[in-house]
Amino acid sequence: MDLNDKVVLVTGGTGSFGQQFVETVLRRWQPRKLIVFSRDELKQHEMAQKFDHPALRFFLGDVRDRDRLYRAFQGVDYVVHAAALKQVPAAEYNPFEAVKTNILGGQNIVDAAIDCGVQRVIALSTDKAVNPVNLYGATKLCMEKLLIQGNSYAGAEGAKFACVRYGNVVGSRGSVIPVFWQQRLSGKVTVTDPRMTRFWLTLQQGVDFVLRALALMRGGEIFVPKIPTMGIMDLVAAIAPDCDVQITGIRPGEKLHEVLVSADESRLAREFADMFVIQPAHVWWTTTRAWEGGQPLPDGFVYSSETNPWKLTIAELRTMVESLGLPQLVPPGQRRLRTVA
Repeated sequence: MDLNDKVVLVTGGTGSFGQQFVETVLRRWQPRKLIVFSRDELKQHEMAQKFDHPALRFFLGDVRDRDRLYRAFQGVDYVVHAAALKQVPAAEYNPFEAVKTNILGGQNIVDAAIDCGVQRVIALSTDKAVNPVNLYGATKLCMEKLLIQGNSYAGAEGAKFACVRYGNVVGSRGSVIPVFWQQRLSGKVTVTDPRMTRFWLTLQQGVDFVLRALALMRGGEIFVPKIPTMGIMDLVAAIAPDCDVQITGIRPGEKLHEVLVSADESRLAREFADMFVIQPAHVWWTTTRAWEGGQPLPDGFVYSSETNPWKLTIAELRTMVESLGLPQLVPPGQRRLRTVA
């Protein structure tokens, strides 16, 4: 997709994804405007100094505020919706706030995009939206449903809506990497359950996939990238090989393994070399929109971090951690990891 001379807006634009997205767009294209929509004035000020680009615009606002979104979306061609309350424990203990931002905010995005003439909206979702066991995942599932059905409200000639769904992002806010890195100084790291696995990708991979989905979308899809899995104990070995491990027990709303494509969704999905495309089960998803090519998935297929054949090695995890600019990792120790009950 050519973003030259286009007006692009990213919600949650001062977050880790938003900053990488802005850097990538400004490096590859010359947009007429690139609007950063967020509620943090300090981060907007710091970001303006960091990038100092004539196409950048900063818009203070919250996706909860419908009127503010209507003002921000005037003249916008494409919207990337990244704003969300993402911390699982925070959402568990502040459920009303998570619903206001992740669900009602999603509805506001749909309404504003349709009424303001936005051409395309791509929203960021998470593996936690599949068979959710926590409120954060449940709110993201609702957001997906709202965005996909937004195509019905928009009509055939109106705004197009789609979602991107992927796993944990290396180095994003809330990542376990900084936690382990700090804990290693004490000689002990805490792990909720040693069997835990997670889908894993870098910020740049996430941004690239969102941009690709924005270009490919027809309106109604959920795009899922094929990405590797990491085991939590392998991550400990990559970051803190000399440390003891204390098992603390799984937290409220936490899964042992995550799923990106469920068995029920796989009946609607097409598999491509590097992604899955989940098509909607709606009457407006006509043959003119339906995806051709790719392969249908076998009955009962589940894309899970537990069974994913693409697994990161300790060496690969160490390389990913080093790419974040952290101090040089301590070489692997002589003793094996000890698990403390």
